[in-house]
Amino acid sequence: MLLAVTVPGAVNAAPDYLSFATEDEANSTEIFSRASPAVVYVTNKALRRDFFSLNVHEIPRGSGTGFVWDDNGLIVTNFHVIAGAHRLTVTLQDQSEHDAEVVGIAPEKDLAVLRIQEPPADLVTLPLGDSSELTVGRKVLAIGNPFGLDTTLTTGVVSALGREIQAPSNRTIRGVIQTDAAINPGNSGGPLLNSLGQLIGVNTAIYSPSGASAGIGFAIPVNTVREVVPQLIAYGRIQRPAMGLELASDRWVQRYRMEGLPVVRVYPGMPAANAGIRGAFRNSRGEISLGDIITAIDGREIRSNDDFLSVLEKHRPGDKVEVEVRNGDDQRKVTVELSAQN
Repeated sequence: MLLAVTVPGAVNAAPDYLSFATEDEANSTEIFSRASPAVVYVTNKALRRDFFSLNVHEIPRGSGTGFVWDDNGLIVTNFHVIAGAHRLTVTLQDQSEHDAEVVGIAPEKDLAVLRIQEPPADLVTLPLGDSSELTVGRKVLAIGNPFGLDTTLTTGVVSALGREIQAPSNRTIRGVIQTDAAINPGNSGGPLLNSLGQLIGVNTAIYSPSGASAGIGFAIPVNTVREVVPQLIAYGRIQRPAMGLELASDRWVQRYRMEGLPVVRVYPGMPAANAGIRGAFRNSRGEISLGDIITAIDGREIRSNDDFLSVLEKHRPGDKVEVEVRNGDDQRKVTVELSAQN
């Protein structure tokens, strides 16, 4: 289907100059026009000492993309875009540059929230979509600043859903959107939009042997963003409920090929202790003996600290979870009521 678009003021119009566009092209143009004012350029500046003079200079460390979250000047971007920054600046579409401060970070989700100083009154925000409604093949649009080229549009489709990628903290980000919309260095932190112009993801990574787009990009789903960003604004970090225990490191578990996650220590008066979970202890000969080993929570197998934390992130303080533990040949289930994290 072709749509006729009138361009006002066109030269030699008789009477109007008509530019013919397909319905898909018209949709892309309209979405870009509405959404691009909400997309910002984030510059990360670091301090470096000159080798010869020993003077300290501020140098660009990297750059990326972000988008306006609300009209109070809050900006959402990737954590890896701002990591290690001495000073952050945000450039709006009108090319005005603003210093920004970090409001909250979630390295485990590769998300961060910034606040620009003296935000203008006409900030544009993006409507939020629902990533649970996505299907493979749906059209998507990415806006960002690849290689420093500001406000660049690329289009594609949802290539796959439910992918997993590694966060800067080495945690696993689950439920990630895969797209073939070209995403390059500099696109990180920018919005992934659907054909209604709604935010459905935050572009965060690419798979590429060369470092440039190879048609495989990844975006953090907007439903994750909905959960994380309000916590970063309110608390500066993700609020996760606690059991009140210390677990063995993943390296130790892998070294000894443990099936489950050993409990190293249980804190008195905390939920795990109240539920009867036991940590490691010294036996009568002074040797350290294993206590309980957590093998599952709410039916989900626990094989690493990442598994454990991912389960807790789905709950709130006061929720009750069923924990399966093993101690030698003894296997049992206990109910643990989660508490607020200290």
